[in-house]
Amino acid sequence: MRDVVALVTGGSRGIGRGIAVALLEQGASVHVTARTRTDVQAASHPQREGSLDGLVPEAAALPGQLATHVCDHSVDAQTEAVVRDILARHGRIDILVNNAWPGYENMEEAGDFTWVKPFWEQPMWRWDAMIGTALRGAFVAARAAAGSMVARRAGLIVNISYWAAQRHDGNAIYGIAKAGADKMVFDFAHELRPHGVAAVSLYPGLVRTEAVMRAAQFFDLSNSESPQFIGRVIAGLWRDPQLMDKSGTVQVAAALAEAYDITDIDGKRPRPA
Repeated sequence: MRDVVALVTGGSRGIGRGIAVALLEQGASVHVTARTRTDVQAASHPQREGSLDGLVPEAAALPGQLATHVCDHSVDAQTEAVVRDILARHGRIDILVNNAWPGYENMEEAGDFTWVKPFWEQPMWRWDAMIGTALRGAFVAARAAAGSMVARRAGLIVNISYWAAQRHDGNAIYGIAKAGADKMVFDFAHELRPHGVAAVSLYPGLVRTEAVMRAAQFFDLSNSESPQFIGRVIAGLWRDPQLMDKSGTVQVAAALAEAYDITDIDGKRPRPA
């Protein structure tokens, strides 16, 4: 993938960081956005770790080229500026991964675990985070990048989504946001299909993110995935000669890995949920 230019939003930690690392391992030029530049800033973040600066030494040992961008995806102009910068440098974006997701922050407020509250007791900041920032940010990034993809008649937009789109999981706002991510892909694909550009919604399984591993005693990790796993699957999607047949659909990362004969970093192949 040495000729591939990718943009991964929200990549200082978690799944986004894993996707960036996996694409760097494949030799891609990978641009990563995040709000957190330094480890000092990360220490005061609700997740307590993960920064753009921290990604740099990890990337240095990999064949791809990393570029980092401080970006708050709640501000449209910042998202658009990142895309303009990448297009100015490379003339294209081949893969856009919409992963930025502040929705897992502050699950507990003043000792009250609000994540599972019924919709009439949900804090409104969660709507703003999941829909006003994450969902809107995905739309803004895709809107900014799509023109160059259409002009080149090539490109892949991936929305990181989850089963909450199809069943109740956690809370109503979470489900609404993930359903919106899936519907966005469906409609994007309909409009992009004549131009040879694909859009896919991708579901991870249980991912061994920093937050999950801090609470590992509460999870059954026997069928879990590394953060890099879904990035390997995205690389497989990019190479898939039948990619356009999958455009507009929801895909489960573990199922695609079986089809593409992709294993996780530990050599295991997670089972589809």
